[in-house]
Amino acid sequence: MVAYDVFLADCPARTTLGLIADTWSVVVVVALGRGPARYTELRETVGGISKKMLTQTLRRLGDNGLVERRALRTAPPGTEYHLTELGRSLLEPLAALSQWAQDNTGALLQARASASA
Repeated sequence: MVAYDVFLADCPARTTLGLIADTWSVVVVVALGRGPARYTELRETVGGISKKMLTQTLRRLGDNGLVERRALRTAPPGTEYHLTELGRSLLEPLAALSQWAQDNTGALLQARASASA
C-alpha cells in the first residue's frame, strides 16, 4: 500500500484534495447524494452554477471515479448522473463540512466585518 502525504509538494493527494475541496465539487456531490439526477435537475438544485461549470465539474468528478453518467432510453434521450461507491464514501465528510459552513457562516461574516472595520 502506498502512503500519501499532503505536506509533500509533489504528492498526488494534493490533487485529490484540490478536487474534493472545490466548491462546485462539494455541492454537486452533496446534491447527487440525494439520488441520481439529470443535468437539468442538477442545474436547478445547484443555484448559481453555469452550464459550462456544471459540465466541467461533472466531467472532472467522472474522470476521477466519483460520478457516473448513464444514458436513459427516453424520448428524447436523456442522461442521468449518480455517485459511484467511491463518490458515496465522500458524503459523510462533505455533509459534515457543509453543515459546518451553514452553522458558522454568521460568525465568519462577523469576523470579516470586524477585520475590515
